[in-house]
Amino acid sequence: MNHFGKLFSVSIFGESHGESVGMVIDGCPAGMPLSVDDFIKDTERRKGGSQKGTTPRQEEDLPLFKSGVFNGKTTGAPLTLIFENKNTRSGDYEKQRAVPRPGHADFVANVKYGGHEDYRGGGHFSGRLTLCLVAAGVVAKKILKDISVVAEIISIGGIADVELGLQKAIENKDSVGGIVECRVQGLPIGLGEPFFDSVESLISHAVFSIPAVRGIEFGTGFKAASMFGVEHNDAIENKEGKTSTNHAGGIVGGITNGNELVYRIAIKPTSSTPKDQFTYSWETDVMESFAVRGRHDLCIALRVPPVLEAVTAMVLADLMMTARQIKSVYS
Repeated sequence: MNHFGKLFSVSIFGESHGESVGMVIDGCPAGMPLSVDDFIKDTERRKGGSQKGTTPRQEEDLPLFKSGVFNGKTTGAPLTLIFENKNTRSGDYEKQRAVPRPGHADFVANVKYGGHEDYRGGGHFSGRLTLCLVAAGVVAKKILKDISVVAEIISIGGIADVELGLQKAIENKDSVGGIVECRVQGLPIGLGEPFFDSVESLISHAVFSIPAVRGIEFGTGFKAASMFGVEHNDAIENKEGKTSTNHAGGIVGGITNGNELVYRIAIKPTSSTPKDQFTYSWETDVMESFAVRGRHDLCIALRVPPVLEAVTAMVLADLMMTARQIKSVYS
């Protein structure tokens, strides 16, 4: 399904080399000011070509409002935005059709959809659709108002220095992964429900909609497995729930505790590596030498921070609405 959320409900559509990609938000409060300018900061952060190690493919990425906005404000009706695809080179993928690319969805998509999938640039499986998530996040952030959602890269290729991590990839003529951390400040106590709708469950669900995500940890995360209980427990200092440490990452029992929400995700190396690979060919029915051609990111993690902020904001906006902490009319 291409749908996420209950009250703040997001659907995404489109393909990498199709006419456009886009998203629909149902449940957006009426009366919220919204313009093209609101989207530029985060869509520019997500773009390739603007930073070392990213794809040279450049798109305008300016949203076209199709519904839900009138006189510069949201109407309360479903909000529909599209982003046109103008800079495509589909021929790169016609030549590669015989070989399902390792690490990509080519093989499973072909089997699942009987060969009818749009394979150009990964089609509907492409990271191009993270633009739709970023757009939804822009709206969600406006709903959250003073709640701060910030993500940043904390390592590339296992190295804290981003430039050195990228240089490692360049020297090896290969792609690399990275770790991205997200921090949220200003959350109230009490968001989330035990078990299936815990804050960790919902954020994890949304996070794994980002292509290339391979792992997630909240607070101390996997390090907690080697700690003693008295060391890991966060002592409560006052009636506001402030804790002296934050090993829990701002969530206890699946519910926000008023402290900073902190989590990290692991991003795999870009599957489209310039290295020669040995893999299966549909044409010859045997494994053969193969190299990926086209325009690709050396390190996809570089473009993840605005996407991670977006899916986090989507989840939190939905939780805030569920908790009735956001009015139906924006004010």
